[in-house]
Amino acid sequence: MRRNALQFFSRGAPAALAAALIATGWATFALQSATAAPAARELPVRAEIEGIIRESGAEISVSFRTLDGRDALSIDADRVFHAASTMKIPVMIELYAQVKEKKARLDEPIEVKNQFASIVDGSPYQLDAGDDSDADVYKMIGKTMTLSDLCEHMITRSSNLATDLVIQRLGVENIRARVHRLHAGGMHVLRGVEDGKAFEKGMNNTTDAEALETLLEAIAKGKAVDAKSSRAMVDILARSEFHEAIPAGVPSGVRIAHKTGEITGLHHDAAIVFARRPFILVILLRGIPDRDKSSAIMAHLTRVIYDAAEKDVPVRQ
Repeated sequence: MRRNALQFFSRGAPAALAAALIATGWATFALQSATAAPAARELPVRAEIEGIIRESGAEISVSFRTLDGRDALSIDADRVFHAASTMKIPVMIELYAQVKEKKARLDEPIEVKNQFASIVDGSPYQLDAGDDSDADVYKMIGKTMTLSDLCEHMITRSSNLATDLVIQRLGVENIRARVHRLHAGGMHVLRGVEDGKAFEKGMNNTTDAEALETLLEAIAKGKAVDAKSSRAMVDILARSEFHEAIPAGVPSGVRIAHKTGEITGLHHDAAIVFARRPFILVILLRGIPDRDKSSAIMAHLTRVIYDAAEKDVPVRQ
């Protein structure tokens, strides 16, 4: 089991990190097919975290859990937010599930086009490259990209156009069904990105912090699809080109696999943090339009949680 666990992580992390994970017992835990979840104790930083939230003046939800199940912290984790780009996590999971089921191929070519149907009335809409964080996919209009490349752009650069193309191929109803099977009921994927008519009618993708934690935990433990797919998804999340928020709150060199989400006044981050005792951390924030300020608050929250979690890790001689 220890040899297999090392193989699981060494592809996406340095061998020393893989060995450290095995030493903590987490890698073995991650590959067990079924275990009873131990009762988690609350990380003793609630008062400090709630103080930071009050001082910020924003609405903030926090969901934290170590992957060994020993420590957790939940602050308004069932509060509903616009999902922004965090909804791209279940889209990626569904892609890998359909690949495993041989309903899709990662090397499958997809025609890149910028026209989609609104869920309101089927009328066509287009995405605005100026509102997208990744202009490169628009340069491919009229050509083809593989599902693998589209997924890479969707996660690492948060490409909206890539996202809508992948959703169109997979079927939004299949994504919703996958979320349900993973018991992440707080995540509701209704549509693709930038469907203006749907937005005006309040028909939006929504989530809570608990649902995102559930999805990332499934990936981290190799259970979202299977172990091989989970390795691939962790690697993609770890290649994110956005390094503010949660990544800014952990020491340099700690591997993080995460997905951010932003729209005006909202800033989210959902991460697997490969600390000595790995954990999931989700922070959802609403009410601060200044991105630098929201990033700093999220980094501050992360530092407090990270430091508290690391204090409980025994030093090995």
